[in-house]
Amino acid sequence: MTKAVVLHATGGPENFSWEDWDPGAPGPGEARVRQTFAGLNYVDTYLRSGLYPLAKMPAVLGREGAGVVEALGDGVSGLNVGDRVAYSSHLGSYAEVNLVPADRLVPLPDDVSDEMAAAMMLKGMTAQYLVRQTKALGPGDTLLYHAAAGGVGLIACQWAKHLGATVIGTVGSAAKAERAKAHGCDHVIRYGEVDFLDAVKGLTDGRGVDYVCDAVGVTTIEKSMQAMAHHGVLVSFGAAAGPVPPETWAKLPPERYLIKGTLPGYTKTREQLLACAEDLFAVVRAGAVRIEINQRYALKDATQAHTDLEARKTTGSTIFVI
Repeated sequence: MTKAVVLHATGGPENFSWEDWDPGAPGPGEARVRQTFAGLNYVDTYLRSGLYPLAKMPAVLGREGAGVVEALGDGVSGLNVGDRVAYSSHLGSYAEVNLVPADRLVPLPDDVSDEMAAAMMLKGMTAQYLVRQTKALGPGDTLLYHAAAGGVGLIACQWAKHLGATVIGTVGSAAKAERAKAHGCDHVIRYGEVDFLDAVKGLTDGRGVDYVCDAVGVTTIEKSMQAMAHHGVLVSFGAAAGPVPPETWAKLPPERYLIKGTLPGYTKTREQLLACAEDLFAVVRAGAVRIEINQRYALKDATQAHTDLEARKTTGSTIFVI
């Protein structure tokens, strides 16, 4: 019998339980992955709290993991037992073993460790669609990125800078400001010291920015809309501070564009998934983007990890050691 962090009821981190859990044998099209590391992501807190509904309970959370294929179901091709693989956007990584659709697994090249993969697959591929697909950034573009010292933020800001964009990041503390500056931000705004909209207008001579990435939600979204230049783009891809009321979207100024982004929406086919992952591997391999693992927890300590994440005590990537 293997073990997992099991959630029996939605609510706070204290609802997690470390217990026996056996996902069973892989069904048709599935692979059974013996996990070595799992990633911690803010979306996990949405599922745990009930903000995003779960299909069934009890449940094992976690949407990012890496490990070794130990069994294959019928009809699987292109994978072998013993292959090193990683995945994102599939539930169940807070476990020693997980069943994953084989077409959602990304084979890992020799120069990408399991630990690195677990730290960057979901966050790094999210950054990829933000700066390469939702809006393909380049020289002359100005980006406003909220929570620039977070797991996705540190990757996305480095990548945007590598592509030639001017990057403005928002953060909540002096320590996070220094980290954001060291990871691609040309300008850093601290929420508690200045109004970020006023600061953005000042930095852009009143024009506004070409692109806003907002995963904070209710506390920033209205000013994010106002921070856009004419024909600017705003991507809303999370709600760390709480969901945005539906009526707020009606306040979008004319000639601005709003996109609600999700990683599954940009990796629907296997070809899209592998292309997104390879783009991430390439930019990391080139040294243009550094993946920093700043927190490690034993998997059984998921309660503490979630508590620290929601208290904004974490920066960069956080992984569970299994």
